[in-house]
Amino acid sequence: MRDWIAVIMAVLGVLLVLAGGTLLVLNALAAGAPKPVTAGPDETTGEVAAVPARTPVTARLTEAARRLPAADRLIGWGIVLLVLAAVAAGAITFNFQLAANSPR
Repeated sequence: MRDWIAVIMAVLGVLLVLAGGTLLVLNALAAGAPKPVTAGPDETTGEVAAVPARTPVTARLTEAARRLPAADRLIGWGIVLLVLAAVAAGAITFNFQLAANSPR
């Protein structure tokens, strides 16, 4: 039974981490989409407005990783579940030992 719990927590942990990473990438790609700009002449100068340049994908990904939107919660809980799965499977063990200075 302990192995089943460990497998389920590991699968859920991996899914949460992947979902969080996917949200980071999707937010980064959506943030770089160009905003619609009308290319009509300016009323005061008569010049045509220029369309803003699109930022590179790598710059958008690093900016999204810096801001860390709500996807960081998914990644954090995924890591917690992976650690708990490792503990439940026995890959990580804790050993506490207390000793008193008493003669044997």
